[in-house]
Amino acid sequence: MSYFFCLKHHTVEGQDGCRASDRLGPYETEAEAARALEKVEERNEAWDDDPKWNDDPDA
Repeated sequence: MSYFFCLKHHTVEGQDGCRASDRLGPYETEAEAARALEKVEERNEAWDDDPKWNDDPDA
């Protein structure tokens, strides 16, 4: 079974939840889906700190 994190309701749901544009996933476990927003934040921080990525054209 797959699990999703609903961005609209901030809950974990199964296949028959909200529409795809309102959720993150799929995740293999409920626990993984429950920490979806934490994972997004961790990835954003990692990408922000990636020395290979640079938004400054003058650098």
